[in-house]
Amino acid sequence: MELDLTGIHQLAQEQGIDSETLDEALSEALRLAYLKTPHSAKHFRVELDARAGAFTIWARDEIRVKPTEENPHPPIEFGEEYDDTPQDFGRVAAATARQVIGQLFRKAEDDRVLGAFSGQKNKLITGIVQQDRKDSSNIHIAVGDVEALLPRREQVPGERYYHGERLRVYVVNVGRGLHGPEIVVSRSHPDLVRRLFEREVPEITSGAVSIMSIAREAGARTKIAVRANVEGINPKGALIGPGGSRVRAIMENLGPEKIDIVDYSTNPEEYVAAALSPAVVSEVRVVSEKNKTAVALINEDQLSLAIGKEGQNARLAAKLTGWKIGIESIQSQSDVHQEESQSGE
Repeated sequence: MELDLTGIHQLAQEQGIDSETLDEALSEALRLAYLKTPHSAKHFRVELDARAGAFTIWARDEIRVKPTEENPHPPIEFGEEYDDTPQDFGRVAAATARQVIGQLFRKAEDDRVLGAFSGQKNKLITGIVQQDRKDSSNIHIAVGDVEALLPRREQVPGERYYHGERLRVYVVNVGRGLHGPEIVVSRSHPDLVRRLFEREVPEITSGAVSIMSIAREAGARTKIAVRANVEGINPKGALIGPGGSRVRAIMENLGPEKIDIVDYSTNPEEYVAAALSPAVVSEVRVVSEKNKTAVALINEDQLSLAIGKEGQNARLAAKLTGWKIGIESIQSQSDVHQEESQSGE
């Protein structure tokens, strides 16, 4: 049966598909197509002849061997191969070939996209916002000729995305989805802030300064703990930059989101006190190192700052340090001690 195998191979070669892969896929597709034809043989093989531009279905029939006393279960034998290519199989074969070529082309394109983006996972990329009326809950980001997906769960509450806007996003995942390559990006991931600082602060790239921890409530506030690895460097100053230029560049990417930069410390009292910035902490008492619980004592006029709106500052400080932090006013503590001493008298 004739089939333009030469043309098919040429098309495949242009797409970077090797002949062996093409022949295997085409043979399997023709095998499945043949099985759907009436009276198809049970035992057969597909032979492709690229030079002749043809293919043949070679079939064999089973030959039953009579059992004997010496051999009660004789093996099945097969007759000679014969050409069982259906006469009207040309149209089916052509359609099958087109389908196989289409699938291989899509796979080759998918592999190209995945190969290009495999090294971009956990990195920062810039794309163009694309609106999709059929997918209103997600935002599509064009990166070159590929579209990445910014799902609702990775969007910043209150942040609006306008068609044609250039947007920096963090690549969360690169993989195969139901409909091809799936590049998932984020605007709310804490490491988006980390990558933005890495672009702006050369001391981080050189290793002179390290970001030790990040706690973020996207769109509202981010806390960053930093440490200097080289003597004489002010880690907070490095991230803030001359006249606040570096942190201001980050905030331009994050909108109204506030950023607190604090000093990291292996001393839990110092670390917890710094994490509750911008509040001034008078004292931190470690309740249990094993359970990582501590109490911060603060003046009355600093309490609202320490707790923050709807408990946000205290919540982020706990997330940043990994400690459970209780907040109490110094005045209430002294009142309790006074009452205890009076009752003891």
